[in-house]
Amino acid sequence: MQFNSIIVRSLVATSLFLSLNACNSETEVVVPAQPYDAGVFVVNIGNFTDNNGSISLYNPTTKTISNDVFQKENTRSLSGLVMGYAEVADKGIILVDNSTNGNDAIEIVSASTFKSVATIKDVENPRSVIKAGTNKAYVVCWDTFNPDYSYKLGYIAVIDLTTNKITKKIPVQNGAEGIVIVGNEAFIGNTSFSGINSISVVDITKDEVSGNIPVQGAAASFVVDANNKVWCTVGSEILRINPTSKIVEARLKVSSKPSSSPNNLTLNANKTVIFFDYSYEDYADNSRKKGEIYSFNITDATISTTTPLIKRAFTGFAFDVKNGIIYAGLTPSYKQAGYVIRYQPSGALIDSIKTEVGPSGFFFK
Repeated sequence: MQFNSIIVRSLVATSLFLSLNACNSETEVVVPAQPYDAGVFVVNIGNFTDNNGSISLYNPTTKTISNDVFQKENTRSLSGLVMGYAEVADKGIILVDNSTNGNDAIEIVSASTFKSVATIKDVENPRSVIKAGTNKAYVVCWDTFNPDYSYKLGYIAVIDLTTNKITKKIPVQNGAEGIVIVGNEAFIGNTSFSGINSISVVDITKDEVSGNIPVQGAAASFVVDANNKVWCTVGSEILRINPTSKIVEARLKVSSKPSSSPNNLTLNANKTVIFFDYSYEDYADNSRKKGEIYSFNITDATISTTTPLIKRAFTGFAFDVKNGIIYAGLTPSYKQAGYVIRYQPSGALIDSIKTEVGPSGFFFK
């Protein structure tokens, strides 16, 4: 009896030990990082007639770049310009604009593996994409052109990321371009060639247009600052808009140069400083395309363009809020590889790396 009791106690102790170790090992399981869980996605727009847009992944730690990751993971190309990229509900959304009508697409991939999940073809001229809910994305589209190449009425394609389908198209203004969301409202601008002088406001809970804000020109580049105020470019001005009252509170003039306009509004980490690209054609230098980057504080009453932060023409730039670094895309021509150039917020050069054609956007993981 005593011997059996000892055996029982020993078995119980052994069982408890194994059980506790099983629990500990279970809580210590670490899921391996996926290949696309970290880094900087570079959106290479490509050349229009070549339909060779792509997405690259830059690793800031190793300072290496992997080009055309969609092709690498899916053994097929995107077959068009790449107009934008965003992530919603663990999925990546790639906007593809092919030079032939009917061949545009929204490619949906796994954000961690970049493997294709779905392809949406019922879309024309997608321009920008943004998260509009837990499993919902808004894609701003031009639609096709009229026979005289004027813009048709644009729309927002509402994508349900649980079914990977377009559930609705919300009609907005011609040449719809650029979008930000504040609370339950989206603000959508338009390209300078559309002839429209207003910003559409959309209720994202109802997926319906709820109003518009008159402006004196086309508004295309948007950001939302630390005070939840909307900033946008209109002609040679940068406007601050109160999203609640829908009133333009401030108009900050950017000093005028021939054929010039501020663009690519970008915020710093605290959303208190706005960077912008000032591109222009220098008529005194055979109309060469030139550019400069400036910055101003959201409390400033004027914008000084006396001394540029960076003096160079870029096809896109963004601010890495995690590391406090400016990323800029340099495109020597749309027939050759471009470069990603990194700068300190002071404008001091850090380094550069070759990418693919037309680096024009960045997404930070």
